[in-house]
Amino acid sequence: MSKPAVFLAFVFLGWSASTADPQSPKRVEIVAKRFTYDPDTITLKKGEPVVLALQSIDVTHGIKIEAFNIKSEIKKDKETEVRFTPLQTGHFEAKCSHFCGKGHGTMKLQIDVVP
Repeated sequence: MSKPAVFLAFVFLGWSASTADPQSPKRVEIVAKRFTYDPDTITLKKGEPVVLALQSIDVTHGIKIEAFNIKSEIKKDKETEVRFTPLQTGHFEAKCSHFCGKGHGTMKLQIDVVP
């Protein structure tokens, strides 16, 4: 390969690598069912964009995360995406925000955000 071709290949590869999105969101799949989220604890990194891919397998549920100003409905057999970037570390709680039966008040998800 000639020197100009090597240089162009280097420039192209360097450019394409540097334009890749280093902040593509982390995808976390969560299943909602009476009266739990599965998993019931997730760990996220501060400043890393995230997509919660939520699905209900029985009835309509909801998710409310007060610390991140999030509230969304999770309909049965449909995926609901919730996108956000946690900007603070700590332990946070998400609760079901749509009455789903007698155990509704116990339906919680713990979110741990680490540095």
